[in-house]
Amino acid sequence: MRKLTVALGLVVVMALGLVAIGERQPARAATGDNLVLVWNEETLDAIRSLSPGPTVAVRALAVVHTAIYDAWAAYDAVAVGTRLGANLRRPTAERTQANKERAVSFAAYLALVDLFPARQAVFAQRMATLGYATDGTDVSTAATVGTTAGQAVVNYRHNDGANQLNGYADTSGYVPVNTWDKVLDPDRWQPLCVPLPAPGATECPAQQKYLTPHWRTVVPFGLKSADQYRPDYGPAVSVEKGKPSSAYLKEVDQQLLYSASLTDTHKVIAEYWSDGPRSELPPGHWNVFAQWVSRRDRHSLDRDAKLFFALNNALLDASITAWDAKRQWDSVRPITAVRWLKRGQLVRAWGGPYQGTKTIRGEDWLPYQPATFVTPPFAEYISGHSTFSAAAAAVLQDFTGKDDLGMSITIPAGSSKVEPGAVPAAPVTLSWKSFTAAADQAGLSRLYSGIHFEDGDLEARVAGAEVGEQAMDKAVTYFSGKAILKTKT
Repeated sequence: MRKLTVALGLVVVMALGLVAIGERQPARAATGDNLVLVWNEETLDAIRSLSPGPTVAVRALAVVHTAIYDAWAAYDAVAVGTRLGANLRRPTAERTQANKERAVSFAAYLALVDLFPARQAVFAQRMATLGYATDGTDVSTAATVGTTAGQAVVNYRHNDGANQLNGYADTSGYVPVNTWDKVLDPDRWQPLCVPLPAPGATECPAQQKYLTPHWRTVVPFGLKSADQYRPDYGPAVSVEKGKPSSAYLKEVDQQLLYSASLTDTHKVIAEYWSDGPRSELPPGHWNVFAQWVSRRDRHSLDRDAKLFFALNNALLDASITAWDAKRQWDSVRPITAVRWLKRGQLVRAWGGPYQGTKTIRGEDWLPYQPATFVTPPFAEYISGHSTFSAAAAAVLQDFTGKDDLGMSITIPAGSSKVEPGAVPAAPVTLSWKSFTAAADQAGLSRLYSGIHFEDGDLEARVAGAEVGEQAMDKAVTYFSGKAILKTKT
């Protein structure tokens, strides 16, 4: 596969206005948002509140927006739904804005309650705010269309391999080779004890559990198979032909160089893109970007029904692609590789909160991450952030017809979660002229944070772009009415 160039320095940016991306934007129709945006924000808020993990979160976004799209398609002259095709098509006289809004709302509500039952009261309140009854008294055609479309989508996804009805429990039988306190294989993923225990600790009160190791069995949207865009080769391994691997040593040394060279700007990039627990997570982050594009370009409900359908199904396929590679190689994270390879050696690196760059023992090395979330609970290769971001960028570029984001955010001084009060020393503005620039910075951020190696980022960018292009092509077949429907998983 082709290689992309990564620069240690800050991505060149252009400030084109300030947008507080990190702050929740209230989902109120009164703000001028169409109802696709309203329900998108309700989904993101559920993700922020419940922290389901990136795979479960992206599937939820795909399910909600497929339900919305299928309900909306009933009021279009050409488009077909994913489950029922043109069977819900309504006559021209019924294709009003009010009917579309009612139909997509009932579809979204049904899907959200199915996905996040703990928040049913919140979703019901949103429906009430919009003037819709959820007690079964609304027997309008539009409500029936929305409910029918939504039910068909959730029924289909109940059997898609995600194991939603059993809490997304693993169905693959995965068992890690390493334990939190012993590295038996330095090429394989190690579950960590979080927060990290003191040296010499013999007990771990909370050990990581691999997040959805069965995810490559989930039914995709546009992919022909989970491994369609699997990289041609795997990550560096510790031993090659019976000798210590120079590639493994190189990537560990490179990670230490990133760590030792962190500036405030690098740290801001790492934290801005971290998308950890209690955030909208990496797939949701790109939904926030899509909201910005919608408001900038003044999208109608019709246009956003298509955009968020294509975007979130591409992101779902990106999750399947990334998790296929993660399971294929079960690869080691930097924290394990650095500590294993550099044990007993002194290295230059970030020394921990407020310590700056200093000389430390290799076995004490830390990623630039909060102590409560040192490294995500799944394998390194390939980067989920990079796969999600490249796929989203491809869809947004294709949908809008240009690679133009024009968005920025200013991070206040001292707002770091890793080094609060000290980082950044002065406000830092991050800006992205293009979708591509944002996706590249998202991938690069994982190197700054010590979460990924370079190959895990670069190969994921290539795979993600392919995933996004293919998903967009598939979405267009639904928009044009030319899709060949599959009724079985």
